[in-house]
Amino acid sequence: RHYNVSKTELLSNRRTRTIVKPRQVAMYLSKVMTPRSLPEIGRRFGGRDHTTVLHAVRKIEDLSGADNTLAQELELLRRLINEQA
Repeated sequence: RHYNVSKTELLSNRRTRTIVKPRQVAMYLSKVMTPRSLPEIGRRFGGRDHTTVLHAVRKIEDLSGADNTLAQELELLRRLINEQA
């Protein structure tokens, strides 16, 4: 919801910029906030390979280290998720 992307779009094979970043953020948050393995996260994201999830996690880690706005977004999303849990 934060990025105005539906669950269907996140799970789709589309690779447009408006979908890729939110999908990578979702994969990153899935990895850092759950005990799920990379293969399991990949399966839950439309049958993606574990290396795709690993790439997403590393990409978001790298970007958030260089982009304070993204780091703040991630922190906000973590808080919102924890409030709903």
